[in-house]
This record gives sequence, structure tokens and C-alpha cells, in this order.
Amino acid sequence: MKMLCSRVQRDSLEEYYTMDPSAHKLYHVHDFDSRHHLENYLSDKAGVFFGEDFLMFPIENLRKTFILGHIKGDILLDLTIGSLVPHLYAACEFFKHMIVLKIKDRCTLELKRWVDTRTGAFNWCHAAKLHVEMEGNSDQSEAREGKVRSALQHVVKCDLEKENITEPIDLPPADCIITASLLEVISKDQDDYIRYLRKFSKLLKPGGHIILIGIKDATYFTIHREKFHMLRYDEEFSRKVLVGEGFVIDRCEVKKRSNVNNLTDYKGMIFIVAHKEK
Repeated sequence: MKMLCSRVQRDSLEEYYTMDPSAHKLYHVHDFDSRHHLENYLSDKAGVFFGEDFLMFPIENLRKTFILGHIKGDILLDLTIGSLVPHLYAACEFFKHMIVLKIKDRCTLELKRWVDTRTGAFNWCHAAKLHVEMEGNSDQSEAREGKVRSALQHVVKCDLEKENITEPIDLPPADCIITASLLEVISKDQDDYIRYLRKFSKLLKPGGHIILIGIKDATYFTIHREKFHMLRYDEEFSRKVLVGEGFVIDRCEVKKRSNVNNLTDYKGMIFIVAHKEK
């Protein structure tokens, strides 16, 4: 009986994870639990399998990118899934102001809870420690978190379907945009991906940089046992789209997935730095 139950559970799980992709929820349309996303994909608790890909890979590549000193200025814009913070640790040293654009109110509230050091805020200490250890300053994690909080002065609601996605606010042109794991969850198809990237690029100064951190070859990720859509794409597609939108690619790094887990089916990570031709 125990073996039969195990087999039934396994068969049910396999059926669940091969369901019709058209039934998947959309990040920017349906309810998205940002705290559950953080706990299951980015925390340091036992059983979280994604630290090497979702934390170490972006943090290491961002640190290497910014330390060169070519990408800096007054304004950094961040367009990223959920309520993530770690990708801003390296950037805070090189920009006077960091402005975060959020689609979902729930993600905004979760992020502001951390910025304001409120009780119950998600603990990013493990990510801050990882970053400063890469720099060789293992005792500076609290100071780095303080710098991010000071630089992150504005969280702005955006609407992706408007021509000016921050309407009625007109933001000054940015020196750099970071977009992490967002384009693939808001784009139903490749045309959507191109359309949204074009809108993002309009927020840049001529000659400004875009840093794209992507999850490639994925079709879904899971929140509370509900599947959310991800656009499947590869390195060639990312490069082609950026060039087609007037960008020159400065650097591209690709990493294979480290661990297999049914929460999501991605095959790897991609990190691209490009600048907008003047």
C-alpha cells in the first residue's frame, strides 16, 4: 500500500509538471507571492537549491563588471522580478541614486520593508556576506547593506503597457539599467520580449548601459504549487535582440544549471552587459 501511494503521488506530480503551458499564470497579471518567491529561491535555509545560480553567479559577474569603473553615473534603474536586493550591492558604489521600478504592489511592500529595516523584513545577510567576501572584506556586510539602503531612495510603480511605463512620472534618463529575471516572466512570446526591451531601453541615456541577467531555456517556475509562465530563449536570441535594438554587446557569460529541482525547469543563466549606441 505504501509503495502504491508513493507511485500515485509520483504520477500525480509528473502530470502536474507536464500540464498545458497555456494554463500557466503570468507574473504581472496574476497574484504573485513575493515573500514565498524569496524564501524558496533565494534564502539561505536548508533545502534551497538555487544559491549558486541565482545569487553567486549574478553577484560575481556584477562585481567584476562594476569594478572596471566603466559603468557609473548619477542614476541606475532596476527592473527585476519580485523583491530582490543582492544585485544592487555592487552597483551602490558607482551610482548616486538607484531607482527601482516595480509592477506589483506586493513586491514594492516587501522591498520597502527591507529598506526601512522593519520587523519581519526578509533577511539578506547571507547575500551581503557573499558579496563582501568576494571583495575580501568579510566584516563589511552591514556597511554594504547600509549603502544600498541609502542609495535606494525611490521605488516607483510602473505599467508595462503604457508608452512611458512610469507615467505620470517622467524619470531622467538613466546611466545604466539592470533587469534581472523579468523579461522572461512578463513576455508571452518573443515579440513581447522585444517590445518590453525596447520600452526599457528608452529609459537610457545615449551611450548608457544595460545589464541583463536572465534565466534561459525555461518554461515555468512554481509559487505555492502554481506554475508561472517563463519565455524559453537562449543566448543567441538575447544577443540578436540586443543588437537589433541598437546595443553593442560588451560582455556575455553563460552558466549551466547547478541543481535539478521540479520547482522550475530552466537550463542555465545568462549575464550580458551592453551599451546603447549614441
